Amino acid sequence: MASKPSAQRPIKQLKRPDLVAQEIKRLITEKNLSPGDRLPREVELQAQFEVSKGTIREALKSLEVQGLVTISTGPSGGGTIAEVPLDRTLQFMQNYLFFQAVTIDDIYTVRQLLEPELAAGAVPHLTESDFEALERSIACCDPTSSTEDLVSQRREDVNFHDILAAANPNPFLRFTCELINEMIRQLIVFGNRTPKTEHRRFGEANANFHREITQAARARDADRVRALMQRHMQDAASNVKRMKGRIQGRLILDAENLRSPRTAHVRTR
Repeated sequence: MASKPSAQRPIKQLKRPDLVAQEIKRLITEKNLSPGDRLPREVELQAQFEVSKGTIREALKSLEVQGLVTISTGPSGGGTIAEVPLDRTLQFMQNYLFFQAVTIDDIYTVRQLLEPELAAGAVPHLTESDFEALERSIACCDPTSSTEDLVSQRREDVNFHDILAAANPNPFLRFTCELINEMIRQLIVFGNRTPKTEHRRFGEANANFHREITQAARARDADRVRALMQRHMQDAASNVKRMKGRIQGRLILDAENLRSPRTAHVRTR
């Protein structure tokens, strides 16, 4: 008896606005448009794709929701290319992980694998401006010298890693580590009963590692930076566990509501 062929999942048919949104993305690529560049006017897009005004507006709205364009109204209105912010990306990832039981261990397992390579790869590209930013970060997160509150100090710990990420030329590695940093900054909380002495101990350990990493990077010793970062990540994971760190909620809280001020370090490539 012949076996019955297994049912195949139907191929999802994209709606016309979604197809047009894809074509606009292709247009952005073909014309090599950058953030701040204007898209053709709505009437021009209508003529190019032979669709209605409503379809074009739905397509642009879809791209706006994705964070790829901003839309303005009025006679000179239309779509402008935008760079998708990390906060928006984190929101999308939170939705993806909605039903996943992500733990502190999961986050730090990935971090221990990636951060050493990120830091080592940044070493040849660090400038004097980067080193000054790293040293300012250390001063802000070191509880022996900082006047910031303990929570702000822990967030500044993460900013140190963002500075290294900005110097790494690998865009995918950089993005992945920055996304993890943003998760740590926004979503990891500690129990109210965690003694201040534990936060202080954690901060001092982080500051010491950061100093050693910065010194090794100044010496352009990528291998030592890699080894120090491996130890730093292991120590950080151990400290977070000891302080009973946990993921806030189910990774569903709005990143805009969770945002905290972070030290900006603009780096031109």
